[in-house]
Amino acid sequence: MRPEPASYRIARMSRDDLARTLDWAAAEGWNPGRHDLDAFHAADPGGYFMGWRGTQPVAAISAVRYGDGFGFVGLYIVVPECRGQGLGWALWQHAMASLGGRVAGLDGVVEQQANYRKSGFVLAHRNVRHAGRAQPLAQPVACVDLRTLDFDRVQAFDALHAPAPRTAFLRAWLAQPDSHSLGIVEDGELVASGTIRACREGHKIGPLHADSEAAADALFRALCARVPAGDAVYLDLPEPNAAARALAARHDLQPVFETARMYAGGALALPLQHIYGITSFELG
Repeated sequence: MRPEPASYRIARMSRDDLARTLDWAAAEGWNPGRHDLDAFHAADPGGYFMGWRGTQPVAAISAVRYGDGFGFVGLYIVVPECRGQGLGWALWQHAMASLGGRVAGLDGVVEQQANYRKSGFVLAHRNVRHAGRAQPLAQPVACVDLRTLDFDRVQAFDALHAPAPRTAFLRAWLAQPDSHSLGIVEDGELVASGTIRACREGHKIGPLHADSEAAADALFRALCARVPAGDAVYLDLPEPNAAARALAARHDLQPVFETARMYAGGALALPLQHIYGITSFELG
């Protein structure tokens, strides 16, 4: 691999740089949310890096830190005309160093698994994007708007399904325009929560967390009913969750893309049986 040229420099992204990176992600076909910028930036304002050749931005990566123990790597892009020149590798090394020894996760394209293994990442499982169409709600589902609940209560439920607390991110995620965040409460307890948000194309559901398959299915239907019938809907589910795969099949969602969830620096035992939709391939 060629060394990066002397004119190449790496710097933390500004907010405008992050907006540009999300446009790059859209051009790669990753279909980011229309309003992801605020939530992504809130997660860790210092966790985004851009590679510059002179005055031109040519590469990007995120290494978002969640507390002192965990980080997630994503948005790893080199502009097409600058690939194969060592720019991405230099940026990768810089981002990994910024995590300061934290356990690191990523959702990488499957064909890059071998390269990630060279950096110490180990495959945990596949995440599979499923696509379908929103259907009108045939039966009413008793849901609550998560934004009307005490935030600590919502955060506590989210923390059961995430590798580390993500307070700032979650506040911003729930506040996104063109999105709906709903929950199901049974016997006074929150048993399911999820968000559907407008993306460059259609809508994505994520996260979708539930104590049972019945609650997950009810919440999935309620979320889909919040967008126009027939709109494209995407759900990124962890493949080991058989109930999530069954949910996708029931609602005519077809697999269209997959990633390799990998970790370096330690293994994580997430409750995949209760995770029916991951939040984001970029931030975990």
